[in-house]
Amino acid sequence: MNKVLGNKKAISLFVVPALIIYTIIVMVPVIWSLYYSFFSGSPGLQWEFAGFDNYARLFRDKNFLNALTVNCKYVLVVTIGQVGMGLLLSLMFKFWLRRCKTIVRTLVFFPVVLPTVAVGQLFAKIYEIQPNYGLLNSLLDSLGFTNLVQPWIGQSSTALWALCVMDIWVAMGFYSVIFYGALLDISDDILEAARIDGCGGWQLFKNILLPLLRPMVITSLVFSFSGTVKMFESAMALTKGGPGSATKSLSMYMYDVAFTYNKVGYASVIAIVIFLICVVGSLVINKFDVKD
Repeated sequence: MNKVLGNKKAISLFVVPALIIYTIIVMVPVIWSLYYSFFSGSPGLQWEFAGFDNYARLFRDKNFLNALTVNCKYVLVVTIGQVGMGLLLSLMFKFWLRRCKTIVRTLVFFPVVLPTVAVGQLFAKIYEIQPNYGLLNSLLDSLGFTNLVQPWIGQSSTALWALCVMDIWVAMGFYSVIFYGALLDISDDILEAARIDGCGGWQLFKNILLPLLRPMVITSLVFSFSGTVKMFESAMALTKGGPGSATKSLSMYMYDVAFTYNKVGYASVIAIVIFLICVVGSLVINKFDVKD
């Protein structure tokens, strides 16, 4: 293997095809969008060079600022929720579920493979208030919490949080499987030695498990962050960006600007912003993966 890796021709044979595919699929669209961002209108329809006017317009666009705010709230809650719940579930699989952990893991992972539209329809029924109470409102009503019965996805104060709960539920099984695989790689001798030294449950997690799981935590945070920044399908399936613009993300606003208002140049600027948020956010998260 060392001989192969020392051969530049062999390295090129492995790297060049992947680099070409990556360039075509990722870099060319990014450069194309960057070029489009300096024009106004749509190609073939009032297509004029605008310079940096589209970029300056971002800071005056209330719809863009609202979408950015929605994205920030959503990313913060869902990223922490997906990775945190995945980690908790993996610990449950490892230390508390001995006999039926395979069945539970399968059930927890099942939402990951469900179509987004199906999940959206499922949670729309769960949050329903008319013509009949959905599962959540029925449960609250039966427990006597009638004051909490409300249109969860029909009002701006709760729609975004209802969407966050749905997306955390969908993806936490994926991260639980990742963390569970990492936990299996930790030797039982290390855990046993820590217990002999007097480590309790919290100390064992904080001082032994978490440091050993840190690379996987960082990787999961990057995966979740990059996915949540591009929020589109789940919001479209559950709320369609409403009520009003309470759940309209940057991706949804970009879509409306490009295909509803035919302003491809300005939409390209929003796409560049989303790309930069993904890159900068991932780099910041990776900064925490520092060896002691």
